[in-house]
Amino acid sequence: MIALVLSILCSTAIFVLFKLFEKHRINIFQAIVVNYFTAFGIGIFFFASDWEPAAMQSTKWIYFVFVSSLLFIGLFLIMGISSQKNGVASTSVAVKMSMAFSMILMIVSYGEALNFLKIVGILLALLGVMLVSFSGAKNSKRNSAWMLLFLFVGSGMLDFVLNYAQKNVLGVLSPALFSAFGLGCAGLIGLIILLYQLVQKRQQIHYKSILAGIVLGIPNFFSIYLLLLSYKTTGLNDSSVLALTNVGVVVCSALIGFSFFKESRSTLKILGLFASLSAIVSLYFAN
Repeated sequence: MIALVLSILCSTAIFVLFKLFEKHRINIFQAIVVNYFTAFGIGIFFFASDWEPAAMQSTKWIYFVFVSSLLFIGLFLIMGISSQKNGVASTSVAVKMSMAFSMILMIVSYGEALNFLKIVGILLALLGVMLVSFSGAKNSKRNSAWMLLFLFVGSGMLDFVLNYAQKNVLGVLSPALFSAFGLGCAGLIGLIILLYQLVQKRQQIHYKSILAGIVLGIPNFFSIYLLLLSYKTTGLNDSSVLALTNVGVVVCSALIGFSFFKESRSTLKILGLFASLSAIVSLYFAN
């Protein structure tokens, strides 16, 4: 369970950092590009010894690295902008509501057994994030609300792709190296776009954005790695791990948004948080 808790904390830290970037006028895209190279470097530095030459005998995982990298950079860029436009709580909820799509795919694809507590936990989790989301949507600007929908669909796809790769594709390739390769590939895609913008003089390098990207890369790598590790080590069904992670991030992000960033709170949001906490208890004891 330690990996699961740390994954939740790392994911929450990402949302908080994006909010701080707004305050300090950080160039989001530049920070994101640097963040991916930082995350790749951390993965290689700490886990290079995990590499097994046998991983090259079946290279199907390379396709999943590429797909993951496209989702990583696309979702991260929209997440950064949405955290500023729509708020930390609403953005985190849009991302984590995607668990409904991912969980259904996991339950159906892997034939997971359902019991009363798990069904109650899933329903409470969905109710919790929906209450917080609908309440937060009132505070979203119309021209930025589409970001929440994009994050909902894209994050659901990413969750299932990562889980499917860990369960069926990686083989002897460790989750840490898979995470590092995916993040590094996302960095290369971002760098190509950034270099084009620099040549076109649409951007100028901001050194504080580079520093911000280095800081962001640390929780970003470990949020992915620890989530994949949680699927293997908690003893819980994959859908339960995903639900616990997402609801945990929603609760932590909302509480931080209310306490430190003075984001608006309402009766619906409070009820949503209570439902989310109840979901965590139900899902924990359902396995």
